[in-house]
Amino acid sequence: MSIIEQAVKRLDELRSAGVEAPALTVEQGAAAPSPATLSTPELVVEQVRTVSPVVETPAAPVAASSYLANSQSESRYVEIDLARLTAAGFITADAARTRVADEFRVIKRPILANAIGKGVTPVKNGNLIMMTSAFPGEGKSFSSVNLAMSIAMELDKRVLLVDADVARPSVLNLLGLPPAKGLMDVLLDKNLDLSQVMLRTNVEKLTLLPAGMPHQRATELLASEGMIALLQEMASRYPDRIIIFDSPPLLVTTEARVLATHMGQIVMVVEADRTTHAAVKQALSTIEACPVKLMMLNKSRQQGDGNYYGYYGYGYGYGYGGNSANKDKMA
Repeated sequence: MSIIEQAVKRLDELRSAGVEAPALTVEQGAAAPSPATLSTPELVVEQVRTVSPVVETPAAPVAASSYLANSQSESRYVEIDLARLTAAGFITADAARTRVADEFRVIKRPILANAIGKGVTPVKNGNLIMMTSAFPGEGKSFSSVNLAMSIAMELDKRVLLVDADVARPSVLNLLGLPPAKGLMDVLLDKNLDLSQVMLRTNVEKLTLLPAGMPHQRATELLASEGMIALLQEMASRYPDRIIIFDSPPLLVTTEARVLATHMGQIVMVVEADRTTHAAVKQALSTIEACPVKLMMLNKSRQQGDGNYYGYYGYGYGYGYGGNSANKDKMA
């Protein structure tokens, strides 16, 4: 027996017992019930609640930054042999205090200040930092790994180290890791999400983005709208993340010059007693669009203050006379 039939039966029983039944009404907009199916308003409401379909309110779309942050859990995990890294002269959190570690503590301070908006002037995309050099072999990849390791030791910063030297990637090799999909694969495959090629590591605050498969049109891919959108996404996705790009040398390929146009800061590594002033000036002239250009003297055997590269300032621009006579050196 249906609920309505039960209600009618109950109403008849009440009337037979001499109980005055309440007046019946029909809600505005509802179909008038037939005499055989009349019921009290309360029962009508209950019936509507029972048979009316439940319409679920669509969930609000997840914000892109939130979704992408959660998708980080899909990233593959890799184990870096930290003992091997320490033995090779790299900075690690568990290693004893070294001169290299102390020097990178000094080097990272102005970089971090620019990245979080506490530098001399605000820097757009200040957390996008490109490590480069004029020629191969000057130590830019070694410096990129050490800078990333040093920043990962900060209490409130995370680091994404991107191997952007797509022609000759070396970051994974330096860390003792096998080749893997990365930046080039994401630019070529629209169905491949960035989180799927990022590598989480046993260094808690360090994530890696490999270069991926080499491609003959690497320069065009780095200059594409897809790359611009990817960089904007990376710059704004995590407010506490510093992103370091180990790029190709400036005077050997054109990829670094293209990449430089999207960077907030560029650190140019100069090998002491090898790279000439003319080469340094020529390399710097190719990245004039970047608002912040910093210099780092590498492989210097001088102790204390010297003047071999003294007139190149460690700060904004590279004007002769510089903003500072400081030279950040690494043995």
